[in-house]
Amino acid sequence: MAVLVTGGAGYIGSHMVCELTDRGEETHVVDDLSTGFRWAVAPKARLTVGDIADEALVGALIDKHRIDAIIHFAGSIVVPDSITDPLGYYLNNTVRSRALLATAIRHKVRHFIFSSTAAVYGIPAMSPVYEDTPLAPISPYGSSKMMTEIMLRDTAAAHKLGYAALRYFNVAGADPEGRTGQSTPRATHLIKVAAQAALGQRPHLEIFGTDYGTPDGTCIRDYIHVSDLVRAHSAALDHLRKGGENLTVNCGYGRGYSVREVIAAVKKASGKDFKVKEAGRRDGDPPELVAGNRRILKAIKWRPRYDNLDFIVETALEWERRLAKHQAA
Repeated sequence: MAVLVTGGAGYIGSHMVCELTDRGEETHVVDDLSTGFRWAVAPKARLTVGDIADEALVGALIDKHRIDAIIHFAGSIVVPDSITDPLGYYLNNTVRSRALLATAIRHKVRHFIFSSTAAVYGIPAMSPVYEDTPLAPISPYGSSKMMTEIMLRDTAAAHKLGYAALRYFNVAGADPEGRTGQSTPRATHLIKVAAQAALGQRPHLEIFGTDYGTPDGTCIRDYIHVSDLVRAHSAALDHLRKGGENLTVNCGYGRGYSVREVIAAVKKASGKDFKVKEAGRRDGDPPELVAGNRRILKAIKWRPRYDNLDFIVETALEWERRLAKHQAA
């Protein structure tokens, strides 16, 4: 058996590849390197540079290496960009996922794990938000992911395919061993941007919206360490391989921090009082998104290891230091 990771040269995907190779899985990666990096792929994995919608390419890999599971990360993830380029997001996130699913079915892949998002909930009426909350995405990004969830559900009902759709909340931090981290130049993740500001790589940090109905007026998010997130994928894969039922689960810690609280944590960890500017709200940003995580805790053998904002921030800062040295080399 072997595992195919799409987008395995990117942020979360590269952590997944480390997780899989650490546990002895034969691991193959397909990535077009549009936002990922060849050097981010763990040495024990095999990288094929290409398009996940290339059915001949992906099908040949599945057959040659007897791949029984696909973990699908490849896609576009910036909410504001999806609002200005909706067709690009539907092409990259939905149409290409449809092609990947078709290839998986044609070549008899048994398990499929999908990188979904809390953006499928839109602006939920309650917090925390649970998996049975009606889906009401407010951005093309969220809609593109919701469409893929629907395709996956319907495909699994018609064919012998087990699946798990993992709805991420705010992924942050970096590999505690320093092997990989968030490396995309235009990344919009708050903790990464704040770390860059603390290290002098940005002149300032912007807070988008200070008039939300939250205790300090800024958005609240549930930040999950990337290493805990990829361990959830491993647990989901084990669950499916043992014949477990299909899953749709939230991935988060069940508590949130405001933008101002995150900035304070980064200033504390770095010892730097960097400049912060206030700006207007961005389209597509709900005031609060916190995971109701009872289902994932019950359904699969997953327990967080790094449920600590200070630790998440420390690993993010350390990665930015390493990345700066790597880029300067």
